[in-house]
Amino acid sequence: MRLFAILCWLSIPVFAWAYHVGPGQQQMQLDQADASLQQAKLSSQKGDFDQAKQSFAKSLSEIPEDRKTEQRKIRLAFAKTQMESSELPEARVALEGLLKELEADETSSPELIKETRQALASAQYYMTWLMRLEGLPNTEWEPEIEASRQHYRLMAEQAKVEGSSEEFVTRQHDLEAAIRLARMDLSELQALNLPCQCKGCCSGQCQGKKPSQKVAKKNEKKGKSANLGPLPDGNGS
Repeated sequence: MRLFAILCWLSIPVFAWAYHVGPGQQQMQLDQADASLQQAKLSSQKGDFDQAKQSFAKSLSEIPEDRKTEQRKIRLAFAKTQMESSELPEARVALEGLLKELEADETSSPELIKETRQALASAQYYMTWLMRLEGLPNTEWEPEIEASRQHYRLMAEQAKVEGSSEEFVTRQHDLEAAIRLARMDLSELQALNLPCQCKGCCSGQCQGKKPSQKVAKKNEKKGKSANLGPLPDGNGS
């Protein structure tokens, strides 16, 4: 019995080493990733989006490769931060890729798919706004707003099936806002203040430059409302 106790005592360092190089190593990675994630969320709340993006990227690099769900959640949060920090086109591309990836994976969380779809629809909505202000032809901005409309329609239908009346009303409002944006005369759109995700967007024809100073000054002088309705992020114009 004494020999058995001695052997157990001597084996403790071996087990400790095995845990450190195995599960313990992964736990350390998760702890580091979580610390970076919390820092990213804090920076985002403070409006320091550059720091938030750096922390999100750091968290993504630290999380183990087999943690697909956690990785995708961080990618979604990163894209949302891009939408708030003058990187709307990049966010839209990232969200589109993430949604396709989630839909192709049968193990994906329905809630994560819904949240990604909502963010993508909003990004497409604001992209349409910018593209129209830049004077791009219908052939370029109509597919963007149509994609946004389809996403909102699908989410409204899903909410109705699930019996979520509040969600259904919200998505119906978003759908109506997308339809109004597509039908609105350009002169009416130019009279509106830029919505929050569009302000300062560095996108040329929504791929590199922000809306022209001439258009921006015109918006600032008029500052009128063309009854666009509730915007997808819940903010008025």
